[in-house]
Amino acid sequence: MIHFVASARQALQPFWGYFLVVETQKGEPGVRYQNTVLGEILKVIPRRVFGSIVSQHQGDRYGKDFHSWDHLVTLLYGQLGGVSSLRELVELWNVQTPHHYHLGTGPVCRSTFSDANQRRPSAIFADLFAHLTDLASRSLRHDGKQVLRLIDATPIPLASMHEWASWNGRTRGLKAHVVYDPNLDRPVHLEITSSTVNDVMIARDLSIERGAIYVFDKAYVDYHWWHRLHNARCIFITRPKTNVPFTVIKKRRLSKSARDASIFSDAIVRLASQQKTSLPINLRRIELHRDDGRVLTILTNDLKHSAAKIAALYRKRWQIELLFRWIKQHLKIRVFFGRSENAVRLQIFAALIAYLLLRIVAAASRSKISALRFVDLVRSRLFERSPIARIDKPPPRKSRSTKHSPSQMAFAYA
Repeated sequence: MIHFVASARQALQPFWGYFLVVETQKGEPGVRYQNTVLGEILKVIPRRVFGSIVSQHQGDRYGKDFHSWDHLVTLLYGQLGGVSSLRELVELWNVQTPHHYHLGTGPVCRSTFSDANQRRPSAIFADLFAHLTDLASRSLRHDGKQVLRLIDATPIPLASMHEWASWNGRTRGLKAHVVYDPNLDRPVHLEITSSTVNDVMIARDLSIERGAIYVFDKAYVDYHWWHRLHNARCIFITRPKTNVPFTVIKKRRLSKSARDASIFSDAIVRLASQQKTSLPINLRRIELHRDDGRVLTILTNDLKHSAAKIAALYRKRWQIELLFRWIKQHLKIRVFFGRSENAVRLQIFAALIAYLLLRIVAAASRSKISALRFVDLVRSRLFERSPIARIDKPPPRKSRSTKHSPSQMAFAYA
């Protein structure tokens, strides 16, 4: 016999979905409750932590009938379900009313959702993203690899209806600055700024992880920041701008592995002053031929490892470009559910939160499915009651069950 523990919705909000109690008579087989696929994904989010984040930012101050949890779940549904407009989001979400109870939420009105998009602080989702990326670092496998961080930014173009958006000469909109861990396939840090903000300005304020390897492109030229990385025993690998003057101190002999990697020059250099600021350390300048025949120049403070290894580390920078491409193709940061800057920020954070949740649940289920197919399966089975580990399997056949209690006699016809 199944009992639902009844209480006020607000009192149960931090623990919603965990009060289904299953009781059976002696000898009667128990019925195990199975979450929907969306419910399994949302279980990754620590509700107590999220509740404290909401309280810290007073997230439910204005939307008392549409809580921060309702807002988060609805936006994540829009990301995972591939929804393309606010009208579609509200209509499809409200159709799934039978599943709202166990997700700890309910139906939503379009006007209520729009008001929340405009007024609820985006810092709530930003802090949740930061907590989930720490959670992902503990739940995903490390394999003892050295800490590697890729730094880059990607534009978020916005239409002319977003009148507040700035124009930087190429793009009108925002810019997402990301620090990415390619070994664990997780974003480590996300910051959203105007498109006019220079990439290196965000890098200067990043918390430096001592002993890590940082890889970035030539948009992050700042000798003072490079020196800070060097003093923290970090290795940085980047590309110089074409007009940077330098002095060759020593040419290094090329190994066979370097020549096999199309490297034709390896030298110790000292960079000249940059806007009256000098870099008081020696660097390596490595030149190699790309597959298309063009020359690629790499600068690094790593004077120990082979040139081939340094070139291989710089090539890993392409993985953050693939991350940007994947998110823009499979999540919703091209079409937005609101026109205000706050609404756009909320949706971008929701997209990266959805990405982290998918990575965590895929790793927990030990699924060997490709990332693209996994997302497609999640999208098509969001409200099916199926374990994540069996998401690529058809639902099991239901056995015919008796319509009477096993403790009672059944009628039979002669």
